[in-house]
Amino acid sequence: MKYYIIAGEPSGDLHGSKLMRAIAAEDSDAQFRFCGGDRMAQVGGCENLLKHYKQMSFFGIAQVVRNLKTIFGQIDACKRDIEQFAPDVVILIDYPSFNMRIAKWAHERGIRVYYYIAPKVWAWKEWRVKGLRRYVDRLYTIFPFETEYFRGKGIEPIFCGNPLVDDIVERAASMPPREEFLRENGLDERPIVALLAGSRTSEIRENLPDMVMLAKQFPEYQFVVTAVPWIDKRVYLQYMDGNNSPVKYVCDKTQQTLAASVAAVVTSGTATLETALMGVPEMVLYHIPKLYEVLRPYVLKIPYVSLVNINLNREAVREIVCAKLNVESATEELRSILPGGAKRESMLADFAELKQMIGAEGASARFAADMVKSLRR
Repeated sequence: MKYYIIAGEPSGDLHGSKLMRAIAAEDSDAQFRFCGGDRMAQVGGCENLLKHYKQMSFFGIAQVVRNLKTIFGQIDACKRDIEQFAPDVVILIDYPSFNMRIAKWAHERGIRVYYYIAPKVWAWKEWRVKGLRRYVDRLYTIFPFETEYFRGKGIEPIFCGNPLVDDIVERAASMPPREEFLRENGLDERPIVALLAGSRTSEIRENLPDMVMLAKQFPEYQFVVTAVPWIDKRVYLQYMDGNNSPVKYVCDKTQQTLAASVAAVVTSGTATLETALMGVPEMVLYHIPKLYEVLRPYVLKIPYVSLVNINLNREAVREIVCAKLNVESATEELRSILPGGAKRESMLADFAELKQMIGAEGASARFAADMVKSLRR
């Protein structure tokens, strides 16, 4: 069968590549055409990549408005490519601003639409539920709490676990010893606190300065920012307080850094879940403009921003989401989850519960098996 897959972000590229491998294992005649990234191209071939996510990623209202012509041009190009490829199914991976338009268009032309990794409509833009119900044939979710939510909206979702578990298990098998990791990255023997400051330039700009201030309160620890390879190193360095910085820079080794760490300070998003599933105590630190702080109760439909707390439905990890950091309060919170801290053991127990909820490894294979089976029917 022929599969057209659309991912517009790095995480979508990662999960898309794993799904493609699993589909190929279920369907020996599988043909792929896709928008995604390098990982998906490794599975489906560079010649079958229409657009790289680096060409498709626009964040923030201003950037979107400036690039509207480009965005709509990419949507039209994708539609033409789908028509030419004539797939048995279009599989959409998150990225709702783009993918919901493709879902409507494909549905109107009788093409089956599977949505893999549902948009987070339970947090914001709930109006998209109507489109999911109308244009999507099968909705796949990666968080257990989403099942009840979507059922309440008249959609029966399919939950087979979370592919992030597969990624963690696979990477753990090739993880270097701590001593080797320290040596290769110029780190000393002090215990490590990982800083996951975000994956976009705007997040680095907002969050890293607060993290550097916090790091200065703990000279007995070394703080390591886990940089992403698509953001220039100079972006990080300008917020790291020059040669006197208490923060070290390590690029494209997030899980290796977490594995060597005793705790982490994390922005919101998938990184909070990744940290918890790896068993690293964490606190959430996210800097927002003052206006967002005022509007947050009216815009965000849920009480939490971290996927740990959202899944557990309680504040298992402390969320400091503010326009101005209270350094003293943040210092106290971080100290409480470091070795010997008052909250550390209870947080690790919460993480063990979370792992049970999320499910075991093999999610990508289970999702793929369901997709292929349903298409053959």
